[in-house]
Amino acid sequence: MASIVLQISIAWIYSHIAEYVIHRFVLHKFAAKKGRIFSFHWYGHHSTARLNGFIDSSYFGNPFKINSAGKELFALSSIILIHLPLVFYFPWAFAMMCASSASYYYLHRKSHRNPEWAMKNLRWHYDHHMALNQNANYGVRSDIIDRVVGTREYTR
Repeated sequence: MASIVLQISIAWIYSHIAEYVIHRFVLHKFAAKKGRIFSFHWYGHHSTARLNGFIDSSYFGNPFKINSAGKELFALSSIILIHLPLVFYFPWAFAMMCASSASYYYLHRKSHRNPEWAMKNLRWHYDHHMALNQNANYGVRSDIIDRVVGTREYTR
């Protein structure tokens, strides 16, 4: 039983750290230049959300289209596949990583379809897109890592 709790706990923490690191360093630092592989994040997702009051229309309709939401779903699926060997050694950790990926996509999608809900429930993510500084508040599911490392900026 202790092994299960440990696997789930470590995977939950790992998933939040990975979310933060990927968002901050891959999607914002590395991909901030047009033409780079992940530049869709900044030039698609961020610009669309900013121009449309936080709504990103790519989260409506077919999630498998080649747009920001579809690319995000592909990236999350790829991350799960990369971690697939864990299922043989740490099955509960792998299950938590799958649940975390699903939770991330669900919450991110819901927030960009319903800005009022996002303002109330994921304020830090709303601030990430709509505040003056879009290079802060990198957590989507939680602002825990942002608070720990000092990148949480409060707007209200």
